[in-house]
Amino acid sequence: MVQGETASPEARQRILADATAALGRARNAVCATVRGKPEVVDLALVAVAAGGHVLVEDVPGVGKTTLARAVAAAIGGTLNRVQFTSDLLPGDITGVTVLDRQGGFVFRKGPVFANVLLADEINRAGPKTQSALLEAMSERRVTVDGQSHLLPDPFLVLATQNPLDFHGTFPLPDSQLDRFLVRLSMGYPDLEDERAILRSGGLRSASLATALDLDDVIGIIAAVDMVTVHSDLEDYLLRIVRATRTDPRFLRGVSTRGAEALYRASRARALLSKRDYVIPEDVYDLVLPVLAHRLIARAEGERPGAAAAAALGGLLEDVRPPA
Repeated sequence: MVQGETASPEARQRILADATAALGRARNAVCATVRGKPEVVDLALVAVAAGGHVLVEDVPGVGKTTLARAVAAAIGGTLNRVQFTSDLLPGDITGVTVLDRQGGFVFRKGPVFANVLLADEINRAGPKTQSALLEAMSERRVTVDGQSHLLPDPFLVLATQNPLDFHGTFPLPDSQLDRFLVRLSMGYPDLEDERAILRSGGLRSASLATALDLDDVIGIIAAVDMVTVHSDLEDYLLRIVRATRTDPRFLRGVSTRGAEALYRASRARALLSKRDYVIPEDVYDLVLPVLAHRLIARAEGERPGAAAAAALGGLLEDVRPPA
């Protein structure tokens, strides 16, 4: 019934309280920059707390990069930005081995060696370059010329991408999509929020605030393991996952990695909501952002992501949460 309670009750409550307070500070800092999008901010911070990566998909100019920069600033640490283009090479991301003046070979680190990597318009690069991030995202290291190099801790990829019907874009490989904990969309701001953006000088002039340091982030990630998950909620989550594997609306269901992502994201959302236990709404509300990009639906005439989201919506009506 209970996961992650090896610490004493007093220590557990102290760790959870510190993590909750830190997440609150981060949320306030990001929301001050990203106006009128609290749900989007919460999803991004759920990924941070769960130690996962974020894929932001939307049309150009709605604040994808601003969100990424705001999250990166709020959690502290180093930030590197890579603008993905069609001529970008894998070594431009991971780094290369070069000959130095003394006649030896040294490894020159690429931009991936940062606490936060902002991969801007990731789907404008070819599949070979996109796949250069796979090892980094899943194992927090890169291998160049047979040598492995560990990445900083924590390590987070905040990637943005344009819809696939835009000219000059390439679909991300399924194996890479599966490494993103959540996929979210910014959407257009409402009237008053857009007015405030215009009056403040636009998206580029948005101020950034640092709310946490690296120790805070590491503590938050550790605290997620202390959030309680009742066995009934585990059953609910697993019924959703297993239903995607048998439901005729899907060509391919959710993998065990996807189930693990939903499980951990649900605990992170509980912590962000100032709770030390998961409730059914935590699981339900995260099904689409965590699972839709991992599925292939049978529906025709729609973009793949939209078809999977619609099919998942129908499945959630069939799989009832515990009372």
